Amino acid sequence: MKTFSRGLVACAVTAALTIPMTAMATNGYFGHGYGTKNKGLAGGGVALAQDAMIAATNPAGMVMVGDRMDLGLAIFSPNSRGYTVTGPANDAPPAFELQPGSVESESDVFLIPHIARNWMLDSESSIGVSVYGNGGMNTEYTAGAPPAGTFYGGTTGVNLEQLFINTTYSRKIDSTSSWGVSLIAVYQTFEAKGLGAFVPFSSNGAALTNNGKDTSTGFGAKFGWQGEVSKGLTLAASYQTEMDMSKFDKYAGLFAEQGDFDIPATWTVGLAFDVSPKSTLTFDIQQIMYSDIASISNPFSPNIGASLLGNNDGAGFGWDDMTIYKLGYQWETSPDWTWRVGISQGDQPIASSEVLFNILAPAVMETHLTAGFTMKTGSDSEFNFAAMYAPNSSVTGSNPLQGGTGPEQFITIEMTQYELEASWAWKF
Repeated sequence: MKTFSRGLVACAVTAALTIPMTAMATNGYFGHGYGTKNKGLAGGGVALAQDAMIAATNPAGMVMVGDRMDLGLAIFSPNSRGYTVTGPANDAPPAFELQPGSVESESDVFLIPHIARNWMLDSESSIGVSVYGNGGMNTEYTAGAPPAGTFYGGTTGVNLEQLFINTTYSRKIDSTSSWGVSLIAVYQTFEAKGLGAFVPFSSNGAALTNNGKDTSTGFGAKFGWQGEVSKGLTLAASYQTEMDMSKFDKYAGLFAEQGDFDIPATWTVGLAFDVSPKSTLTFDIQQIMYSDIASISNPFSPNIGASLLGNNDGAGFGWDDMTIYKLGYQWETSPDWTWRVGISQGDQPIASSEVLFNILAPAVMETHLTAGFTMKTGSDSEFNFAAMYAPNSSVTGSNPLQGGTGPEQFITIEMTQYELEASWAWKF
């Protein structure tokens, strides 16, 4: 037990110190999946436990995967991440008539690692640690955007990064069903630049922009169950609580509730159906409750004119809840090769009335197309690969802060995404 305890602590500490933050926004700012096998199925598989990263989807699955460690790295590229303004700029700030033209964000390649380790305590229970980036919002529009920045304040953008550490206990109910619970520790950072033009709209202009990185910590939990309800058909459900995070004090004049930026609750239900002895179909439904977080869901307009940024009802990004449907299929062509494909679809969370502020966070993705495979490299090891393509998606709306009497301005925010991920697994 002492050896186990030392290994558990060493895994958590090493992963927390060595894994950098991520910049990934696919389903809002949540990832489309967690773990390489899960990503090959478009993020589906709440009822199909295959590796130690299952804790990020359904902690009940950990006891089903045995003693193993998974170590992976993704190359994530959000291309064409930017905005286009049409219509003349007849007035200078503070009218907020933006300069017409198209601007793309810098920094479009990110490395996203993960690590997970599961230990069987006995034949009926397990404990594990999974460390990964949940997601993020990242934009950087250089001062070259005419004239002198997007909002006339130099280089403009935000960077939200989150690190999740799940410690999971899972136990079998019988040979085909189990339950699990994860205690989740979260560390997040945030930075905003180039928002000086919003000082007249802020309750605390000194805590609005250009204050460097701020940090926030918090805790939450995830609960899960899975069970075979008939031969070859497994049902599963998981629920992740809202994460109560400490406030971003350096940005108390930007985020509603004086810098509060909690992480919304999510739930997922799904099934895995064995089409044949060597093939499985998965179908998941996931809900992300963005509407419960004021700093994310408060609308920008008309709140920006009715209450100052940073107040409890201050303007936010105006995001709606997201419901995502994920369909995946995997099949085995030999004892050494397993293949996967998947598609997920969800309505992006940004309304056309919210495009101005969401220049900072154009999380408009709706469709994800994925494929992947597993290749056994030995009796106790394997190599996994997954690829993701999210076609271009965009939202267009009018500029809610346009002044003067000139023609109406319209803003389009858009993004396209690619991701390649590889991981290695060892069974013990």
